[in-house]
This record gives sequence, structure tokens and C-alpha cells, in this order.
Amino acid sequence: MMKLSKLPPFYLLAFLLLLVSVDSVAQTKYVMSGTPMFKVDGGSSLHDWSMTSQNGVGEGSFVIADGKLKTVRALTVNFVAETLKSGTKGLDTNAYKALNTGKNKEIRFDLKEFSSSGTSYLAKGDLTIAGVTKAVSFPVKLTTSGNKLTFEGSFDTKLTTFSVTPPTALLGTVKTHDDIKISFKSTFQPIL
Repeated sequence: MMKLSKLPPFYLLAFLLLLVSVDSVAQTKYVMSGTPMFKVDGGSSLHDWSMTSQNGVGEGSFVIADGKLKTVRALTVNFVAETLKSGTKGLDTNAYKALNTGKNKEIRFDLKEFSSSGTSYLAKGDLTIAGVTKAVSFPVKLTTSGNKLTFEGSFDTKLTTFSVTPPTALLGTVKTHDDIKISFKSTFQPIL
């Protein structure tokens, strides 16, 4: 068997470059860590409202090259709908009824495409609310801290897009607006 030191310099260089390139690009499985934030903002004929959840699970397969995120191959995030809280019991009860949380326990996002242009990112995927799945796309801000990646973003949609009838209260005198804004911030870290 030929010793490594007796290989011609070209082959030795090619071998070393292959080792470096294999090491510098890696597809790694990540899971959601810390305290995520999922928020829904809306309004009604009486006042604006917000509901926030700080629970959720998620996992993804990220391609890291030279210590930087190159792309996301897969990502799934979900949380229990009834973890969304407004601080007002009546509002929460009406929201859960409109979302039919007895039947549709979770809100879920499945990434289908993740693209970048410089430091700007765009996520496209399927969002399921109240048992109805729709394609959505939105810009994403990415920050890194060590080996942790934090994704943050928001987008506008409508309740009726997901076949949710905007709730009413006080015998119909208070009406929820159809337009809502969904915001999120979640951190992922590699599985060691």
C-alpha cells in the first residue's frame, strides 16, 4: 500500500481539499429551544387585541457552510391553539370557539421553500389554522448567537382565509375584524 507522503503533490492537495469541503458544509438537524413567541394581533369594533403563545415545538434540517446558514431543507413548527392567551378570559373563550379548538388542537407551519438574497430571507410554506391549510409566504429576519439560529418575522392575513368566522360578542354588537397579523420569534439549536 502506498504511503500518504509518497502520493504526488496534486493528489495530496486534492485529498486535503476534499476533506476540508466535506467538513465546511454540513446538513444538521435543529430543534426549537428557549421560549418561542407566536402572536396574533387583530381588532374589533370595540378595541384592538393581541393573543400570544410562548409554547411550541419545532425541528428542521439546516445546511450550514463555513459557520453560516445557507438554506433550510425542512422545517416544521406547531403549538397548541389554546396556549394563545390575551389576558381576557372572554376573548380567549370566543377565539377558541371560532378556531374550534376542541377539534383542531394545533396550529402548524410546514416549510416548503426557503430562499435568500444577501441577508434577506423568504419563507414559503403551508400554515394550518382551525384545520384549514393555506400556502403563505413572508420575509424572515435571521440572527445567530454561537450555534443558535433565531428566526423572526410577521405577515398579514385574514381569519376567513382559514374559514374562521370572525367572532362577535354582546349579542353581535362587538364584531371582530377579519384582518389579523401573525408574528413569530423562535430559536433553534443543533441536536448534539
